[in-house]
Amino acid sequence: MESLKLISVVVPVYCEEAVIEQTYAELTRVLRALAAYRYELIFVDDGSSDGTGAILRRLAGTDPRAKIVVFSRNFGHQAAITAGIRRARGDAVVTIDADLQDPPSLIPRMLALWEAGNQVVLARREERQGETWFKRGSAALFYRLLNRLAGIPIPQNTGDFRLIDRRVADELNRMGEHNR
Repeated sequence: MESLKLISVVVPVYCEEAVIEQTYAELTRVLRALAAYRYELIFVDDGSSDGTGAILRRLAGTDPRAKIVVFSRNFGHQAAITAGIRRARGDAVVTIDADLQDPPSLIPRMLALWEAGNQVVLARREERQGETWFKRGSAALFYRLLNRLAGIPIPQNTGDFRLIDRRVADELNRMGEHNR
């Protein structure tokens, strides 16, 4: 019998005490329903100054699939994602923010696209909830400029909700901090 593939879910967190238990509950609800996979949750606490760390320690103490990486101070969102990917052991790695603006319920669809041979699966927000017209407009301008400068199409509103294959994660992990 073939062993089940491992899915790592990396969740960068910073001062998320108000939502982290709900995030954990929603992620575990979605992941437990995936009978064809094993999973691990990797929460990266980016120097939270509220009760986030205590909540994460409690959750990890009751769930062996939940792991915590704790930064001594706030190093930033991308550093937290990078640390989580370095810690991930999965055949695929999903990154998702803790604020639940991206629905964990999309993870099964992302896995299906990965199983179909895609090494990178990006989730794109159709709506930018809670953002002012200025924020939406400046984001649209940013992506237009980025696409012009990059020379390759970069989808708008993709954020950090994505799935990457183990090979992609390994390549990212081989890059030094200054080569990204």
